[in-house]
Amino acid sequence: MDATQLIDRRTHDLGGGFIVGRVLPYRKRRMVGPFIFFDHMGPLELAPGIPRELDVKPHPHIGLSTVTYLYSGAITHRDSLGSKQEIQPGEVNWMTAGSGITHSERLEYARAHGANLHGIQAWVALPRDDEESPPAFHHHHGLDQLPEVHEDGVSSRLIAGSIDGLTAQVKTHSPLFYLHWEMDAGACRALGAQYSERAVYVARGQITLDGHKLSEGRMLVLARGHVAQITACQPSTIMLLGGEPIGERFIYWNFVSSSKDRLEQAREDWRAQRMKMPVGDDQEFVPLPEDAA
Repeated sequence: MDATQLIDRRTHDLGGGFIVGRVLPYRKRRMVGPFIFFDHMGPLELAPGIPRELDVKPHPHIGLSTVTYLYSGAITHRDSLGSKQEIQPGEVNWMTAGSGITHSERLEYARAHGANLHGIQAWVALPRDDEESPPAFHHHHGLDQLPEVHEDGVSSRLIAGSIDGLTAQVKTHSPLFYLHWEMDAGACRALGAQYSERAVYVARGQITLDGHKLSEGRMLVLARGHVAQITACQPSTIMLLGGEPIGERFIYWNFVSSSKDRLEQAREDWRAQRMKMPVGDDQEFVPLPEDAA
């Protein structure tokens, strides 16, 4: 198996009992291309009437884009630009923080109806020239924006970027790709070597990669230039991601920057409540970690 890193998801509490599996960043692997954060949410059965403590309350970001992608369930997004969007399975919710944005992620659908919540949230670090760009929010769905290919037992949706001659309509800031594969048992497909940094994550099921098993909750970072042969041992949900590296980035809490001084400024801006709150959701917020006690 031609790989450079095997990463297991670790349990992380987002607050209020909302448990996720955190994959990136990892102490021995901070990024894959521009991807600097990767959380696996669920699958989590939510009953009608779930407490609001499970919601992700208003919180800030700088220097990155967040991409929320669901297999099942729904999340209600609100942000300081005035956006309000219910995220449904198979859609792409792409928020660019740039110089600064705040948002909340509420489980309003599940609270009313119950739901099985399952999905991925990733962060994509911005190139230095775009770290202080104006914040923006875009929502994408449909074949005209997210190309799909169905062949030989593999259903593939391109979430963002370009690969294999396809390009998603999501605006990105550096060369990358982000793919969702649904694989039937026994299906086989190759991941090419177009990008210098790539990883494969098993969200459901089990695969073999070059003949070696990779089970649910594990990410394999591939060696540069290696064409990986992926076969599903059972029906499986696979996420494939990567791109070109953009240089060292520092992380503090929800902030990403090439400058430690900029992280300190963002920390003080949030502590002093100088960042605008999400429109329609400004009555509570997540405090800085050191202020939470």
